[in-house]
Amino acid sequence: MGLRLVDKQGQQNQRMVIFGAVFLLTTLLILYSSNTGNDAVYTSFRVAAHRHALKVTDLKTWAGKEGYVPVRNKKNMNLHCHYCALVTSSSHVLGSRAGEEINSAECVIRMNDAPTSGYEADVGNRTTVRVVAHSSVFRVTRRPKEYLKGTGSNPIIIFWGPPNKIGKDAKGTLYRIIQKVSMTYNNLSCFTITPSKMKKFDSLFQKETGRDRQKSQSWLSTGWFTMVIAIEMCDNIKVYGMVPPNHCGSKSGSKKMPYHYYKPRGSDECLTYIQNESGRRGNHHRFITEKQVFARWAKLYNITYTHPKW
Repeated sequence: MGLRLVDKQGQQNQRMVIFGAVFLLTTLLILYSSNTGNDAVYTSFRVAAHRHALKVTDLKTWAGKEGYVPVRNKKNMNLHCHYCALVTSSSHVLGSRAGEEINSAECVIRMNDAPTSGYEADVGNRTTVRVVAHSSVFRVTRRPKEYLKGTGSNPIIIFWGPPNKIGKDAKGTLYRIIQKVSMTYNNLSCFTITPSKMKKFDSLFQKETGRDRQKSQSWLSTGWFTMVIAIEMCDNIKVYGMVPPNHCGSKSGSKKMPYHYYKPRGSDECLTYIQNESGRRGNHHRFITEKQVFARWAKLYNITYTHPKW
């Protein structure tokens, strides 16, 4: 009886030790998750994308410039720049005082309806190329002096979106607006992206992430299109305001920042990134996954990132 009692007590002690170890490990994991912010929330999509990423595509020979259709006349998209400044819409550019440096770049690339008026000290005021999504056409054409004239001699606007909305054969309102703008400003060159090249952008996303864009319910961002276009036309690219892919899981990412520098009361940047990255119902942008790809491209295409630097 005494031996059995001792044996039972030994088993109970062993169970208590195992339970204590499991409890301690669980507690440590919870503490680790809280210390790394929201990183765990969006890890699943990115890890899968990273593990299945295929061979990197050579974007210099990827599609060529024949994928751009002029809206007016028979112009060609033959712009080539040795040094480009790619200015994002992120609020991280505020306070950078990078305007003079951006203006000194050979070519300056901007996105959608990001303004320069009132923000010249931080983002400059020159625009060589503006990449505009179909969803931003109305906003851009509403203020033509701000977005369309530019300060360069021959500014370019590249419109991207579903071919049935902005394609040359489209009969909708968007294409008519683009045509009108192109005819109004003689020094402005407007292009739309061909349906075949739009498909290539989808296939590029799959090759670089291992994810089918449509099956994974992912929307490509204007940043995705702009980065690829910049790589096609620029030998060296300096990106202003883009955060690294792990930013929202770091201590610096805990500080709330507006998603757009010109909308101080707009949505929080990291909240927007994380909600889109982890979203499974409906279509979502995969901003963090895209930035992982951009980080790989940096080594291949002479891309540097500043404000913040990474």
